[in-house]
Amino acid sequence: MNKKALSPIAMFVYNRVDNARTTIEFLQKNELASETALYIFSDGGKNEESWKEVNEVRRFLHTISGFKEVIVIERPENIYLERNIIEGLNHVLSRHETVIVLEDDICTSSVFLTYMNEALEKYKDEKKVMHIAGFTNLDIPEYGDTYFTPHMSGAGAWATWKDSWQLFTHYTTREEALAGMSKEDINKIEYGGAFPCLKSLDRNPIPWDICWEIAIHKNKGLCLTPTHTLIRNIGLGKGTHFNTLRIFGWFEYDRPYRTERIILKDIPIEENPAIESMYAIALKDHGMRYNWLGKIVRYIYKKVFSRNK
Repeated sequence: MNKKALSPIAMFVYNRVDNARTTIEFLQKNELASETALYIFSDGGKNEESWKEVNEVRRFLHTISGFKEVIVIERPENIYLERNIIEGLNHVLSRHETVIVLEDDICTSSVFLTYMNEALEKYKDEKKVMHIAGFTNLDIPEYGDTYFTPHMSGAGAWATWKDSWQLFTHYTTREEALAGMSKEDINKIEYGGAFPCLKSLDRNPIPWDICWEIAIHKNKGLCLTPTHTLIRNIGLGKGTHFNTLRIFGWFEYDRPYRTERIILKDIPIEENPAIESMYAIALKDHGMRYNWLGKIVRYIYKKVFSRNK
């Protein structure tokens, strides 16, 4: 691999210093870390208490080593996760042709950067391939090391190219986001209702990730995905978009990752109907696997919610 062409990393942090430190420690164990530029975008605090946490994170950021260079961009105010990520990616891609994206609660496999860089190079001229995922809900080694799907498995660790990201739009309304999409398109993106991701369009601001998912679908794009996850999320109990009690079960985002190097064979650049059928099951409850207590609480909640609707 030509190390001069290694993709930079864009990492996004807020107020969780322990998670950020762990994320960096695992990233440093990647064999290509020392040859990789690391951009870190630190969002500002919302109040006095959060500013104390943000400043603690920033003190740590300025001690980081083990990378080709570390560029820390400190937001003077809180611009929220969506703007921090979108503007951060625009910043990096105005200077580079590719970017590897990492949020502040991700443990990466030691082969993560190798896979990302090799995939970005292999598919750089395949415009249909818009996204390289580090995570998958599925464990399907019988399909080799990778597969393609229109589903954007972000989970805080992914990569893309400048020309693909230029197709991204941060929608401000549901109507704008769904413009030009048929009922069949909506049914496909939500896997027949098993993955009601479009509910996110009712949030304000609309999360960046559903906008990216829609951009990929609208452009008939595909996402290269490993057949077993290369990352583990350690921040699901206290996150901006995820906040859950583990006593009710576990998320598929929080499971052991692959450590063997991925071999990028020439596979058909198309979705696999059998794998898409598996997603309709795997994405149910957004990847949450409830235990018996969780199932009881969820049943009661649904009964009460439907009665008050």
